[in-house]
Amino acid sequence: QVQLVESGGGSVQAGGSLRLSCAASGYIYSRYCMGWFRQAPGKEREGVAAIGKDDRIIYADSVKGRFTISWDNVKLLYLQMNSLKPEDSAMYYCAAAVCGMGSVPTKPYEFHYWGQGTQVTVST
Repeated sequence: QVQLVESGGGSVQAGGSLRLSCAASGYIYSRYCMGWFRQAPGKEREGVAAIGKDDRIIYADSVKGRFTISWDNVKLLYLQMNSLKPEDSAMYYCAAAVCGMGSVPTKPYEFHYWGQGTQVTVST
């Protein structure tokens, strides 16, 4: 069982930056594939960034060049978000997937453990 806790959300003006953190209850680096997802009101949950056990990374087209997923240590994952836009406003979730080496899951149904989410609001 993996417990995940997100933090770092908040309100920011368009063009600003935020860094989200995902703290795990145990050692997760190279044991799980990890992902960041977001869900805006009335919309489906969508993948933002994902990282495999071999550190291969996939970004959603909408965030490429602006967001960066990275590890701080074996239990802490980040999502650096730059050049934020109002359409980035959503609840952001961290998730862990039991996955094979070389795979990078990106769909919500592929992930087994979820955090409670942290709200990001970007104003014009």
